[in-house]
Amino acid sequence: MAKTLILIPSRMAAARLPGKPLLKINNLSIVSHVFKRAEEANIGEVVVATEDKEILEDVLKNGGKAVLTGNNHKTGTDRIFEAFQKLNIKNIDYILNLQGDEPNIDKNDIINLNDLMINSDSEVGTLAAIIQNDKMLNNKNVVKVITESKLEKNNFPIALNFTRESSLINNKNIYHHIGIYSYKVNTLEKFVRLDQTDREKQNKLEQLRALDNKLKINVALAKSSPIGVDTEEDYLAIKKIMEYKI
Repeated sequence: MAKTLILIPSRMAAARLPGKPLLKINNLSIVSHVFKRAEEANIGEVVVATEDKEILEDVLKNGGKAVLTGNNHKTGTDRIFEAFQKLNIKNIDYILNLQGDEPNIDKNDIINLNDLMINSDSEVGTLAAIIQNDKMLNNKNVVKVITESKLEKNNFPIALNFTRESSLINNKNIYHHIGIYSYKVNTLEKFVRLDQTDREKQNKLEQLRALDNKLKINVALAKSSPIGVDTEEDYLAIKKIMEYKI
């Protein structure tokens, strides 16, 4: 049976909202909420990868597991690869990179992505959701993915492109990309050795490095778009939603 490890990269030095991993919702930090969602998916061990002792201590205090990494990583993927090497866990087949700033991610979407990866023997997989309105489509902070065919509940089509622009889009199969990735271990090892490409650096999208190097990324349909916490407004919005549910 395939074995999956979930790694959550997290750091305090976010450009637009420094310290966001430790902002509280229902008296629990954002990063610890993400950890618990990942744990609830019950698909494998979960570890937070961080360069900050404050995050490490918070995760451990809340019953999670974390590992310290270096502070010179250009991307979250580089960070999780270092964490994977440090953990030295044997017989892992897939590594799932879960963003540390999406505390309301649906655990069933995590489970579905993992199942599709295993059942289709894919190299790299990610999630995307239906774009609800033109405001989301035109927002450059919302990353869009274009797929080779319509996303449906149980299919897993190939990504043709990722973009922040709406003006570049002339394809009906356009969705809101959700920053969660599953990698075969040997594919992750290959990916982190690749140089950053011009498109990756220009768009600040590391998934373009994969496409530019002919690595296929399969896309699964998520039930909804989780709110990523990038700004104070995002934090207040998701805090209101999650605290109202209690």
